[in-house]
Amino acid sequence: MFPAWQDVAADLVAVAAGRAPADMVVRGGTWVNVHTRELLEGHDIAIKSGRFAYCGPDASHCIGETTEVIEAQGRFMVPGLCDAHMHIESGMLTVTEFARAVIPHGTTTMFVDPHEVANVLGLPGVRMMHDEALAQPVNVFVQMPSCAPSAPGLENTGAELGPAEVEEAMAWPNIVGLGEMMNFPGVINGSQAMLGEIAATQAAGKTVGGHYASSDLGPAFHAYVAGGPADDHEGTSEADAIARVRQGMRAMMRLGSAWYDVEAQVTAVTERGLDPRSFILCTDDCHSGTLVEDGHMNRVVRHAIDCGLDPVIAIQMATINTATHFGMERDIGSITPGRRADMILTSDLRSLPIEVVIARGKIVARDGVIVPQEVDFTWPEHSRATINMKRDLDPTDFDIPSEGDSVRARVIGVVENQAPTKALQADLSVRDGLVQMDRGNDICQIALVERHRATGGVTNAFVSGFGYDCDMAMASTVAHDSHHMIVVGTSKSDMALAANRLRAVGGGICLFKNGVEIAMVELPIAGLMSDAPAATVAASAQGMMDAMRTCGCTLNNAYMQHSLLALVVIPELRISDVGLVDVTRFEKVDLFIR
Repeated sequence: MFPAWQDVAADLVAVAAGRAPADMVVRGGTWVNVHTRELLEGHDIAIKSGRFAYCGPDASHCIGETTEVIEAQGRFMVPGLCDAHMHIESGMLTVTEFARAVIPHGTTTMFVDPHEVANVLGLPGVRMMHDEALAQPVNVFVQMPSCAPSAPGLENTGAELGPAEVEEAMAWPNIVGLGEMMNFPGVINGSQAMLGEIAATQAAGKTVGGHYASSDLGPAFHAYVAGGPADDHEGTSEADAIARVRQGMRAMMRLGSAWYDVEAQVTAVTERGLDPRSFILCTDDCHSGTLVEDGHMNRVVRHAIDCGLDPVIAIQMATINTATHFGMERDIGSITPGRRADMILTSDLRSLPIEVVIARGKIVARDGVIVPQEVDFTWPEHSRATINMKRDLDPTDFDIPSEGDSVRARVIGVVENQAPTKALQADLSVRDGLVQMDRGNDICQIALVERHRATGGVTNAFVSGFGYDCDMAMASTVAHDSHHMIVVGTSKSDMALAANRLRAVGGGICLFKNGVEIAMVELPIAGLMSDAPAATVAASAQGMMDAMRTCGCTLNNAYMQHSLLALVVIPELRISDVGLVDVTRFEKVDLFIR
């Protein structure tokens, strides 16, 4: 564990007073003060025992023979960036490899919700993520997952969590709150289990994460807020952001690999003039390719600036606002005495090149290159044996029988760059007693294959929006949130090949075209993550996206859309091991409209 302030307070006081030398002094920079929104030129920062000791115009009295002096040369000294809401598993990386990928981009603090691992491995899996987070050279705080399953009765997961597990986790040293409360209908309807989880979190004095994925801002929204969630990242419009902050929530505006929700909401500040202290930036989900090619929180801050925010306000939304929200402003989020010494040196606040990254008082990256750090954590073997299918599948497992010559079917409609789907309908022909796909109208088949308890279950339905124009199939064991296996394809034989291939390798994503495997991303840990470096996983992921394009798919970050097709807490229509789910009414519906 990183030492608490009280463990080193005497050292900090001695350095600030000039009685003892600092470990490091960053000299002659422009101090970006996120408390006052000032740019203070010609200032020095002194660091001792991993924390800031002195921040002022002249730290010469803090310099001794052993002090490392870094010349800022007028560059901006910015607090290390914080990601307020994210899922490590979305990067398909372990905590260690994710941290190594984002540190060079200036991220020094992450608030992670490992509910993907929780759905597969339960409380022991959360503990593994928690322990690996503690081993990192930067701050990785963990929120206890709240919803496994996310929609009880509408899906079955590999493990279940409830109030007892939440209460137990609240005593762990690195748990800072409750992860996003996705079961918003449960909260609204007074579910004792959901309110019990929130109560256990509140009793521990920790923060409750929100997830209100509905456009209804009437009594249902107000009931959800009354239930205790303190933030929400599911807003997609200015009205959403305003409604949340007016009710005392923080509006978390996300820019992930596939979610572009900052521009539509930031006008609440830039045009409506609302107090920016209630607004926070986050990523939610970033895949490895985004991290390697585009960045992490630095990318989000740049985007927010491009959307009209003052650069210092954008930085506040990625630093002190986040720290304050989690009740940690005395420990992180600013360059001020006593806080963890997390800092970036950059020559420009708008383009935000990350030239030096300091975390806990040590240089951890220079000019985009990480300084190697040894991390002592290994995932156990049982976490690599999670594809529990009953048997290999064959093409007939994907047959959809029906009588007559045609049927009207419900179809899941993919929406580019958005988490919600559309509930579509289509008239499909029936041949030899089997419903046919309609490739000409961009309707292919989707199947959810049960992979936790070896039930042998396969749920079949239809999906539109990927644009596939050849015989192909893509399978993935990343299938938010229950993480069974999703197979989408235009060829039943390819669908069987893809599903069986993932069973053989222990999880991941693969794509078959005309009976041949043309792309594979192996994810052996829980079927969700790889312990390979981010660049390696990113290269495989890029190969997957390239393969999708060769099959006719032109969607931006189409893999992310694929992985969310079973997310039964975001409207409108989803698939689960229970069947087809109407998420506007939270009930199972028939595939065919009679």
